[in-house]
Amino acid sequence: MRSNRDYYDEFAGWYERERGRGYHDMLDELEAEVVLRHGRGGRVLEAGCGTGLVLERLRAGAPTAVGIDLSRGMLGQARRRGLPVMQADLLHLPFPDGAFDLVCSFKVLAHVERIEEALAELARVTRPGGHLVLEFYNRLSLRYLVKRLKAPSRISDRETDDAVFTRYDRLDDVQRYLPAGLEVVGIRGVRVVTPVSHVFRVAPVGRAFRALERAACDAPLLRRLGGFLVLVVRKPASVAR
Repeated sequence: MRSNRDYYDEFAGWYERERGRGYHDMLDELEAEVVLRHGRGGRVLEAGCGTGLVLERLRAGAPTAVGIDLSRGMLGQARRRGLPVMQADLLHLPFPDGAFDLVCSFKVLAHVERIEEALAELARVTRPGGHLVLEFYNRLSLRYLVKRLKAPSRISDRETDDAVFTRYDRLDDVQRYLPAGLEVVGIRGVRVVTPVSHVFRVAPVGRAFRALERAACDAPLLRRLGGFLVLVVRKPASVAR
């Protein structure tokens, strides 16, 4: 099992091969929408910004949005986009308490073993009354079933995606990880019905699945089945005494 930093440095060269269009474009769109719904115009941090594709969308509605990532390889791509990013460990963020109106993280928390510590640190830098938008890999999903049945996916000439720690959670698990006092105020399910990403390579089929995912992502009976569970969490405005 490789360290997260080494894994994503290895991944960086291949990361955008399918990014920016099709399946991944849909994921980025559905994720960024939730952030801008709660953080438009505010101070936003993306923890684990990768090459900056989501961060670039966020800055269209939150111009002061910034990103951090552990991987120099990923950050190199983000800097080439002209994005304000820095290398930092999610467990030790270089920001004061309450520095951001909203903190978000996508495709990252499932790979963090010390998850309670990570969430406490993300909450620390969120202002009282602010929001966190946190994405987890969902054990109760079609995506999880497909992952269990298929061979690991290649992320470079040398590695596959089973080379890094990955955790799949249920919603109840996630709620137990959250620091005391934080309240889940919204859920979006991303990738509810898509069986495999390759269906987006056929344009008419991809458009059909995109419409289905759009319909399912906020549907009360379907959103909890998303392969990616996006939770909107509110930090209390004050601490009860």
